[in-house]
Amino acid sequence: MAKITAGIGCSHVPAIGAAFDQGLTQEPYWKPLFDGFEPARDWIRKHKPDVAILVYNDHGSALTLEMIPTLAIGVADEFKPADEGWGPRQVPVVKGHSALAWHLAETLIINEFDMCVLNTLDVDHGLTVPLNITCGKVDEWPFAVIPIPINVVMFPIPTGDRCWRMGEVIRKAVEAFPEDLNVVVFGTGGMSHQIHGERSGMINRDFDTAFLNDLTRNPQRLRHIKHEEYTTLAGAEGIEMVMWMVMRAALGDNKVREVYRHYHVPASNTAAGLIILENDDLHNPKPAGKARAARPKAKTKAKAKAPAAARPGRKGKVPAKKAVLKKAIVKKAVVKKAVVKKATGKPSRGSKAATSKAKVAAPRKTVKVAKKVPSKKPAARKSAARSSARKR
Repeated sequence: MAKITAGIGCSHVPAIGAAFDQGLTQEPYWKPLFDGFEPARDWIRKHKPDVAILVYNDHGSALTLEMIPTLAIGVADEFKPADEGWGPRQVPVVKGHSALAWHLAETLIINEFDMCVLNTLDVDHGLTVPLNITCGKVDEWPFAVIPIPINVVMFPIPTGDRCWRMGEVIRKAVEAFPEDLNVVVFGTGGMSHQIHGERSGMINRDFDTAFLNDLTRNPQRLRHIKHEEYTTLAGAEGIEMVMWMVMRAALGDNKVREVYRHYHVPASNTAAGLIILENDDLHNPKPAGKARAARPKAKTKAKAKAPAAARPGRKGKVPAKKAVLKKAIVKKAVVKKAVVKKATGKPSRGSKAATSKAKVAAPRKTVKVAKKVPSKKPAARKSAARSSARKR
């Protein structure tokens, strides 16, 4: 059975990709940011995911203004890097996992998420930059990827709550997939930034820090952040963080553990955030079957030892508590018999007297049946009636 074991929240700033491609990662401006990516790459090497479900937004590369699906999923066997205006990035082709992708698409649609199914899709920096951040420079990505593009570019866009519920369905779908797979979910975009208008270049460190904290402390608060709050406090493009809700919900209601965090300002004109969350049961496994089997044994042993511990004296002696209880029961029975005898004048059914009398057979009584003697009154009445008739 497949299982989601971890979630990664990650910015996808295009300038990070450009610095990576141009070999600028150790330049003074970029070095603090890229140095913070190394622990994430170590974690990927140790964790060894088989598949990454990567939630991102296309930036007009494959999904233009002519076609803007709110929710989509790529089901192809591979996805080529998109040409974003200066040629495709020189990164490996992204390998898909078609079987799991189709299973996700079917489950999501049955659960009333109307997915746009993409049989072909070129992926831009929204997907490839998070792969560079977590995998570094490689000849081949170390895991398969299922792209899930969400529209956060043109209003109306889905709410954080909608994205959360989508993550819940993704979790159920993955757990129902029969192949044994280690699955990681990426939520990408953000953090606070705005790239146009009077507030261009705005960054809100306090908002970002609270957001990262509440991924483990209070994710339900994040789930219900309104669009207006995102745009006001995190900038117009900060609303990309609704996609992190898919990742967090896919980890389930159980507790999650933050294993790594990196936050850097600025990366170009954006606050760059990276966080890795693991399901807590990876560190504290609870084998339900074994736990249930052990409990009855512990209780049985306790019951067996209790009488032995209560025997202070020789073998066969009644424990003190039981002796006191037995005396109380006998005393109560004697009182009850006395009350019954006083009220009826007879011994109670359970008494010795009643028992002894019941054993002695009572002598049989001979009953004589008297003959019926006719009454004289009717005859007297007849004679009186005759005499009165004669007189007349």
